[in-house]
Amino acid sequence: MIASQRHLFSIPDEVHYLNCAYMAPLSHAVSAAMVDGARLKEQPWNFLPPDFFRVTEEFRGKAAKLARVSEENIAVVPSVSYGLAVAAANLPLEKGQRIITLGDQFPSNVYPWQELAKRKGGEVVAVQRPSQSCWTQAVLEAIDDATAIAALPNCHWADGRVVDLAAVGEKCRSVGAALVLDLTQSLGAMPIDFAAVQPDFAVSACYKWLMGPYGIAMLYADPKHHGGEPIEHNWINRAGSQDFTRLVDYRSDYQPGARRFDMGEKSNAPLLMGAGAGIDFLLQHGVDAIAETLASTTQGIADRAARLGLASAPIGTRAAHFLSLEFPDGLPDGLTDRLAKAQVFVSARGQSLRVTPHLYNNDADCEALLATLEEVLT
Repeated sequence: MIASQRHLFSIPDEVHYLNCAYMAPLSHAVSAAMVDGARLKEQPWNFLPPDFFRVTEEFRGKAAKLARVSEENIAVVPSVSYGLAVAAANLPLEKGQRIITLGDQFPSNVYPWQELAKRKGGEVVAVQRPSQSCWTQAVLEAIDDATAIAALPNCHWADGRVVDLAAVGEKCRSVGAALVLDLTQSLGAMPIDFAAVQPDFAVSACYKWLMGPYGIAMLYADPKHHGGEPIEHNWINRAGSQDFTRLVDYRSDYQPGARRFDMGEKSNAPLLMGAGAGIDFLLQHGVDAIAETLASTTQGIADRAARLGLASAPIGTRAAHFLSLEFPDGLPDGLTDRLAKAQVFVSARGQSLRVTPHLYNNDADCEALLATLEEVLT
């Protein structure tokens, strides 16, 4: 169990922020790293051509270490939608084939597939789960010989209910389907074994559970796709671009591995250095220990919320870092506003209250949430 790390963040004592699934607060270290990166632009004569590659490779290496994959499999992208556009551009879909998603899945992992299906004559099928279960069985039943792609998260962004990705990956391989993952709501807080899951592509934004800034993301690309087509053609991803004296010796070959999929102007030191510092925080504590600590926090809240008549899924059905509280008569009107007046910050998703703590939370945050809920319900 990890003790509260609140001292590393600029969160006043009276603020109770239990909303990491919305956006993580930046730690002092992340903010400082971003400032250090910005200062490189203050004196550009000190930012030399090798630095364009150094800052990018340092982030790539940290992202790979967190995911426990080779850095050759990591591309630097600005967003989930960009990474999924790369996946959609490099996966086949024949007329009449299907793309499997979850019902009410986050739109960034739906729109690219709708567009691909429209162009190719395929179909997007949104799986619906039984009301009180996780998603796994419904997804496994939906994947068949007509499936070309399964585009999924590890846990649903609204209620945290999980998908067993190892089982889904095995089923995809058995029918020749590709597996594409949006791990924005899980990577860094929930262990994943890429070797067991074997996704074709997996992307995660950095501004939630990776504890970094907005506007930067990491994309995993399986080696079998390293010969694929990038969605933009920029100079820095081409082979030999380290030699600034020969940039007009135009080349058709690329930097090795997944680097061909990197975004243009990737050498953005403030974003890369800030995102790297966020990953440093996770690596320092370890994802397994973080998951265990957050499981204890969410379960403690769930147990006490149950005494107020609020239901929640057990860990295993839901991700340990996600808690969705369900009200017997539906979500009370204005609940999140009343909580915010008490300086308690969570999110309403559908008819549930989404509570997503992290290591910056403490007992006082949980007490404030539960006390305010009790006032509302009694």
